[in-house]
Amino acid sequence: MPTLRIRSLRTRIALTFTALLLVVQLLGYFAARETITHAARLNTDTELQQAEKVFNQIVQSHRDQLSQAAAVVAADFGFREAVATRNQGTIVSALRNSGDRIKADLVMLLDLDSRTVADTRISEDNGELFPYPDMISQARRNGSASNIIQLDGRLYELVVVPVKAPVTIGWVAMGFEIDSRFIGLLTSTMALDVSFLGQAVGGGWAVLATSLPSGEAASLITPAMQGHLVYGQAIRLSIAQEEYGARAVMLHTGENAVQAVLQRSIAEAAAPFLRIQSALLVLSLIGLLVSIVVSLLIARGVTRPVAMLTGFARSIGEGSNPPPLALAREDEIGALAHTFNDMREALDERERRISGLAYQDGLTGLPNRALFRDRLDQAIAETVRTGAVLAVMVMDLDRFKYVNDTLGHTIGDQLLVEVGQRLHAALGQQSATVARLGGDEFAVLLIDGSEEEALHCARNLLLLLERPMLLEGQVVDIGASIGIVCCPMHGDDADTLMRRADIAMYAAKRSGVGCLLYDTRHDTQTPERLSLMGELRHAVEHDDLTVYYQPKMDLATGEVHHVEALVRWDHATRGFVSPDRFIPFAEQTGYIKAITRWVARRVIAQSAEWRERGIDLQASINVSARDLLGTELPEFFEAALQEFRVDPSRIWIEITESAVMEDPAHALSTLERLHGMGLRLSIDDFGTGYSSLAYLKRMPVDEIKIDRSFVMGMTQERDDEVIVRSTIDLGHNMGLKVVAEGVENDAILSRLRECGCDMAQGYLLSRPLPAAKLEDWLLAWRAKAAA
Repeated sequence: MPTLRIRSLRTRIALTFTALLLVVQLLGYFAARETITHAARLNTDTELQQAEKVFNQIVQSHRDQLSQAAAVVAADFGFREAVATRNQGTIVSALRNSGDRIKADLVMLLDLDSRTVADTRISEDNGELFPYPDMISQARRNGSASNIIQLDGRLYELVVVPVKAPVTIGWVAMGFEIDSRFIGLLTSTMALDVSFLGQAVGGGWAVLATSLPSGEAASLITPAMQGHLVYGQAIRLSIAQEEYGARAVMLHTGENAVQAVLQRSIAEAAAPFLRIQSALLVLSLIGLLVSIVVSLLIARGVTRPVAMLTGFARSIGEGSNPPPLALAREDEIGALAHTFNDMREALDERERRISGLAYQDGLTGLPNRALFRDRLDQAIAETVRTGAVLAVMVMDLDRFKYVNDTLGHTIGDQLLVEVGQRLHAALGQQSATVARLGGDEFAVLLIDGSEEEALHCARNLLLLLERPMLLEGQVVDIGASIGIVCCPMHGDDADTLMRRADIAMYAAKRSGVGCLLYDTRHDTQTPERLSLMGELRHAVEHDDLTVYYQPKMDLATGEVHHVEALVRWDHATRGFVSPDRFIPFAEQTGYIKAITRWVARRVIAQSAEWRERGIDLQASINVSARDLLGTELPEFFEAALQEFRVDPSRIWIEITESAVMEDPAHALSTLERLHGMGLRLSIDDFGTGYSSLAYLKRMPVDEIKIDRSFVMGMTQERDDEVIVRSTIDLGHNMGLKVVAEGVENDAILSRLRECGCDMAQGYLLSRPLPAAKLEDWLLAWRAKAAA
């Protein structure tokens, strides 16, 4: 057979370029295919890395929810009392109610020996030993512990918190079962498969929960046994003859270890690019049929775009974010470029969604606690490097709970959104970050913000939030309390700054001043204050406190038939401890309730003694906001009055305006019960709080006491005299007695008589005195009046 010879140069050129075109097309096709596969693998690794963050965020969110719910039930007074008395019915009811509120699958009470006292899953206590003593140890050290564990053949996300009264008397364990519902949440959020593996006592692994079909999930056991599931690294697995990218997350180590495996099919990741491979194949076939000239043009027109596409895909595979491809073509290369651009936009959108879930508050759209913490860490590092100053403000809304309970959670959510918008509008143009930390708590980070600038900014924010809000036709009026810290003056790490900003905020809330700069005196956790707490408790339990009495004079008759009871503490080693030092401290720790009851019993007993001896004196007892918010105060007074057989009309209860306004509905209910028993009620420090006349009209009070700050200045300041005179007229018009505190000279006393005030109290008459010295003072006073 003769050899075929091609003499035409054009033909040879055509054949040569056709062959070259074929080679180029084939190379482009296989290069693109390999690039796509490589990009799909890298893409999968990136998605898994981001998904691990979202997974940890979701797990942490559930742990926070469980910790808050467990802390609430552990801090409940009634529950602690039930635990202390082992009231099984009350314990089980409280555990079930708390678990039902957050749909927890497991709520347990453990005793100090880690044995089960109550378990909502079973009807009776079996005293079984809790199998995870390391969680108890961690909760004892840190105040709480959380982990994902195996329990009775099921997988739970569990938290443990102590029950204190005030020492630890037990442990509350609360958890969500990791079941198909939880797996479905993870799968829908992260758009990939999730499996949970558990290690038995013998060392073998088993699949506890998975989104994979049951037959495929078993493929995970062998890599787990062989140690191929390395944590924090990209892993390649073969599941059902298909390649998967995976990432392992260790959730619980040691005995009964638990790990989560995130899986993503490489084939599914590469699926969007199959059309690209088909397009390249068509281009290759068409290139074989064109002429040599067209082949050259196509070669030139194709190789460049393919190189661009390859580089684009490689950049995406390496995790970078290249600019969109600008190929204005209508052929397959243009379609490929369009597909790559779509892929880029889809990846950007997915990363934005993942970042939004991890770093943005879903209600207000503001940065959340995690993002705020990240920016704070960066700002602190910059401050340390440059020597600048930054300020952190933590803000808690006043009366938000009242709005939420009265108008509903919908309006409560709208209020939070409005607050977020106002804060962002006020600070968005500055170098500041506004974040919602959770609930009704917000935070502000001011870069290059001195103490003076932070205080000025905080006052402006308070004025901004005081403007009424119109929400669904309801006018809502709230306020806020702001704590301020500066770096490096108050700390040089995020944890210290946030903790001290919280302390300053609560101090501002207690004092009602709106905003406060952190001061070490606010910190109740200092060793000196902890020591003072123990000594105060000892003083109450061993009757080391003393009740003093300050007389109140009737300005019309000059007689004294009323006294105010005031507690004093003469410490064995510290000497006289001022009430201004230990009373606010007791209110912060909640121990003020014990002091109130101690004082009330002594005063009622003293009143009974005076009655038997024919001494006509009515006594006033101060009651704090914490006492008013409890439900047991009326029962306590009723029992004490019956025990000492004292007429309730001889005892007065003094409360402050701010105590009532913390929870007006609850406080009014308690006051009505006290008044219904026959006790007299008096509003102390009137004019310094925030109560309205509407609340004053509804309160069953018999007397108001004008604050000493107005009384002491009424002879020098015209405004103070107007306030005093107006308050007296207001009280009389409402049928109330009016008492003036802080009377320290005759000029004030004379002016009060002219204004028609009913009674006066102050150092001009007498300082507070013990009961025996008060009796001597009464004899001298009456002798002086008779003369």
